[in-house]
Amino acid sequence: MQTIMRQLLYSIAAGTDTVLVTIAAQTGSAPRGVGSQMLVGPQGRLCGTIGGGRVELCSEETAMELLTRHSSALRHFGLDLTQSPDSLSMACGGAVTVLFQFIPGGDALWQRLAETVLARLEHARPGWLVLRAEGSAPALLDEQGTPLVGAFASAHLPIRPAVLTDGVLCLPLPVGERVVIFGAGHIARALVPLLRTVNFRPVVFDDRPNYADAAAFPAAEAVICGDFRNIEASLPLFAGDYTAVMTSGHLHDLEVEAQLLQRELAYVGVIGSRKKTAFVTQRLRDAGISNEAIAFVHTPIGTAIKAVTPEEIAVSIAGEMILVRAERREANGEVHHGCPMH
Repeated sequence: MQTIMRQLLYSIAAGTDTVLVTIAAQTGSAPRGVGSQMLVGPQGRLCGTIGGGRVELCSEETAMELLTRHSSALRHFGLDLTQSPDSLSMACGGAVTVLFQFIPGGDALWQRLAETVLARLEHARPGWLVLRAEGSAPALLDEQGTPLVGAFASAHLPIRPAVLTDGVLCLPLPVGERVVIFGAGHIARALVPLLRTVNFRPVVFDDRPNYADAAAFPAAEAVICGDFRNIEASLPLFAGDYTAVMTSGHLHDLEVEAQLLQRELAYVGVIGSRKKTAFVTQRLRDAGISNEAIAFVHTPIGTAIKAVTPEEIAVSIAGEMILVRAERREANGEVHHGCPMH
């Protein structure tokens, strides 16, 4: 969404009309889910994607047609091999409803909305983007449903996100999940920029001032020099946090892990060999940590891809976090992965 909003601001400033294309509803298997977006200008797609292939091509063509008419629309596409009028002859087997929102170049309301969205995303502040199928004015709400830009009745705010109701789509701002990385070594340097590309918000924590260097982690949300024995003194942890433990030694790993397992977190991963894992696990049991809490830990951290280099290990860690995030979102009814890669 950040890339789309930045491009939208550029187009508005240039006086160029655009169409914001959004997957508004999905049934069955589809290349991308609800909330996927792309921005289309007079020459075609500017940025973003709603899945590629036929659905994106047809949506791009529809958006360019709507640009000539200065119109918004709601279209249904069948992603199947039937002979129905809306079928795109795709083998996915599902269907998507696509919202096309016409945005005039120079539009002051959209400019203010895009600027506010970018500011909230930069500071990881939740909110809701409200789009209307008939093309009327959009709105931006804070997390409680209070309008920040435009007008909207908060009573209509859905309990579940990204639900198309009576032609109105409320999309949660993708602020991303926070990942706290304990240890600022080579793997952390490879992991931080990778996590940013998949919409996590990495924070680096180390007890060595020369390693806890913000200049070494330009993509990090924060870099903190603190005491591994007392994490909360420097960094409060929250229930939705993901954590990766990769300090300079097993004793620090043990100190950090013992604290993490006394909190409800989304993910705890610890780097190390199976021999080290067995040693740390026994020490945790000796410290009174329950087997249930210990079983929650992903160790050795990451998906099993025989990773060796820091960059490969970073890929394996990011992959495991992506999987855990997708499973958590599905369990909460937030996202339906209708056509996943695996």
